Amino acid sequence: MASILILRGPAGHRLFGAALALAAALRVLVMLGYDTAQLYWYDSFTYLDTAVHMRPGGAFHPAGYAWFLWLMRPFHSVYLIAGVQHVIGLGVAVMMYALLRRRGLPGWGAALATLPVLFDPSFIRLEHSILSDLQVIALLVAALLVLMWREEVTARAAVAAGLLIALAGMTRTAAVPLLGLAALYLLLRRTPWRRTTALLLAGALPLLAYAGWYAQHHGRFALSGSDGVALWARTMTFADCRIIQPPPEEAKLCPNGTTVDAASEYVWAPGASLNQLPGDRFLHNDLARSFALKAIAAQPLDYLREVVADTSLAFTWEPVRHPRRVTPTTSFPYGSWELPEEHALIHKVRTEYDPAIRGMSSVEPYGSILAAYPYPWFLHGTLFGVLLLVGAAGSVGRRRPALLPWGFAMFLLVAPVAAIDFDHRYVLPAIPMACLAAALAVPALPRRRYHATARERTTVRV
Repeated sequence: MASILILRGPAGHRLFGAALALAAALRVLVMLGYDTAQLYWYDSFTYLDTAVHMRPGGAFHPAGYAWFLWLMRPFHSVYLIAGVQHVIGLGVAVMMYALLRRRGLPGWGAALATLPVLFDPSFIRLEHSILSDLQVIALLVAALLVLMWREEVTARAAVAAGLLIALAGMTRTAAVPLLGLAALYLLLRRTPWRRTTALLLAGALPLLAYAGWYAQHHGRFALSGSDGVALWARTMTFADCRIIQPPPEEAKLCPNGTTVDAASEYVWAPGASLNQLPGDRFLHNDLARSFALKAIAAQPLDYLREVVADTSLAFTWEPVRHPRRVTPTTSFPYGSWELPEEHALIHKVRTEYDPAIRGMSSVEPYGSILAAYPYPWFLHGTLFGVLLLVGAAGSVGRRRPALLPWGFAMFLLVAPVAAIDFDHRYVLPAIPMACLAAALAVPALPRRRYHATARERTTVRV
């Protein structure tokens, strides 16, 4: 990575170097300020359990992140995993900076675009957690780097990007359609069809292999077993079975009067119609998908209204509680958090992966310093909307410098909402893409105007 940064000489990187050093110091403070990594029930423990037994999960979580945890298993330390992830987080900023400098941005502009990734507590908390989000971000930023490093995409870059996007899709299935967006980008740039085909094959073959592995364990050729359940939950906020008129078997999934404050809560609500059916909810995944697709086809405007309304929550000046049981924040937590020890999976993972797994606690005096760390919400919400608007402006016209990262950002923002619900954590992977898009969009028009003015002045002098 160091060789990538030798673009304009060491002096041109001083600002970013200073920001990177401060961000590294902040991450050291985080490692000192908490006595272990943050583990979430039940996501973190299913990832760790998959890493031990190397089988694809049957519900929400594909195995891509678990493969990383498997590589780290010999060390038997989730705290060490957090440390490695902090380094990966810094690496994401380095890749963003390198791409923007390669694309001609000045050092201060490229450094500015990396500041959210470097200093937003939401990203640093992801790095300190046993969650898959950071890996998705790193893989997709790397894919953008190799696709946009040269004006002409080489066959080797196309293959590398396809593999990176495929791995991101095996880490979080919402990333899979980005393979099609990348191929469309190559076609718009009139890239030779063989290179576009190479990207699609490099991405599709690993995904097909994973689906075959999933089928061996769960009897279904897929990447996960929760897509239907998630989409069914999305429709529960608007579904009207008098309009949908589902067949008798699917009619059992109609709204039954149970009301919750967010679409995703229907997945877990004991009184929801899906959870009234016999057996595990995910055994009814195909039935739930069939109902959901009929509901969307019968009520497309209602579905669109719900998606737009929930997506808009990403841009509020102050954070919105969604669902109400969740307290969104961009600060570092302070205190202690116990694990729900009544769950057998926690004891199983503690025995098989890391005997030191426990609830996280703040460590003084570092915990108090982190608790006082300021990061205004609007830099995460309202500014994000501004970045998307700027990126959209740079995605039109002949050159379209921001098109690919802007397309990634918009898809990563909207797709989770369309598939299940809005979540502040689900927004985070879209933010680095929006920063890249805005940074690429801003200088294009002003820079052309400046050069034209300079030529005109030269002509007048002559």
